[in-house]
Amino acid sequence: MEWDRLLAGIPLPAMLVGRDRIAACNAQALGLFGSGIRGRHPAIAVRAPALLEALAVVAGGGGAQEARVMLRHEGQEAVYLASVSDQGAGLVLCVFRDVSEEELAGVMRRDFVANVSHELRTPLTALMGFIETLKNAAKDDPKAREMFLSIMEAEAGRMNRLVGDLLQLSRVEAEERVRPREPVELRGLLEAVIGALKGVAEKTGSTVALVGEGAVLPGDADQLTQVFTNLIENALKYGAKGQVVRVTLSAEETVRGPGVRVEVADQGEGIDPVHIPRLTERFYRVDSHRSREMGGTGLGLAIVKHIVSRHRGWLRIESEKGRGSRFQVVLLLG
Repeated sequence: MEWDRLLAGIPLPAMLVGRDRIAACNAQALGLFGSGIRGRHPAIAVRAPALLEALAVVAGGGGAQEARVMLRHEGQEAVYLASVSDQGAGLVLCVFRDVSEEELAGVMRRDFVANVSHELRTPLTALMGFIETLKNAAKDDPKAREMFLSIMEAEAGRMNRLVGDLLQLSRVEAEERVRPREPVELRGLLEAVIGALKGVAEKTGSTVALVGEGAVLPGDADQLTQVFTNLIENALKYGAKGQVVRVTLSAEETVRGPGVRVEVADQGEGIDPVHIPRLTERFYRVDSHRSREMGGTGLGLAIVKHIVSRHRGWLRIESEKGRGSRFQVVLLLG
């Protein structure tokens, strides 16, 4: 009973093992391993070889141990770090800490570094190759020199856009928990965005049609400008040539109160539904080659997602192959 009271004070799953059986455990351990584990052999209750090895080492006088164990809880696999220590009198204490999110964050960081390195290595390799060529074979060839310099300028611009988007993503993530409160007139903001993208529209032979009444809502005008610039520019670049990109403002009732929906719809080839859940992931591209040709960094929709989240809004993506795409941003009016 004394051990039960002690274990009850530990906020993590904990069990006491003695003489090849589980002598005591707290409520969290019962929830994790099941209500019938008391008195059973740990190999049957936990089924984790790494934990059994740590128990054997501690029981043999080898000092405190840690074991990484995979456990299935509520239908999902999770990673736990088990701290195993000798309590004397033949008793060994095991405390389990869920480190699934920490490990996932580590994987995300490694993937992020690998992706950034890959994105920067490609233009850097090209630049180094062209510099070498200009210093040697093409140094006396004006036509080749002009061509190589143009390509180098494009690759340098690509790196500059990537660094800019990385900085912007970092700023947005740092501010994500702070909701902006400045009043923003949405239709006027959209008209300014469409005007700024006039050159892109003309280049693709397309037009942008804005429909709907305006609305004033709390927000960050610069960030919302970036959201709709990204969505409308993507629609112009990746949609059909000579299309009409429709930007529609409409009211929407949400579970959190009245809001406004801004939909950007293109007439492009559409997106296979299999890609839609991953479109806002960093560096995820449906067509990597085409995206790079268009100057994309693979971070635009990730930035959009974080900005919309900061505004306590929602981003919806609907698309069908051959029927275009619709990107909807829902923002609260209050």
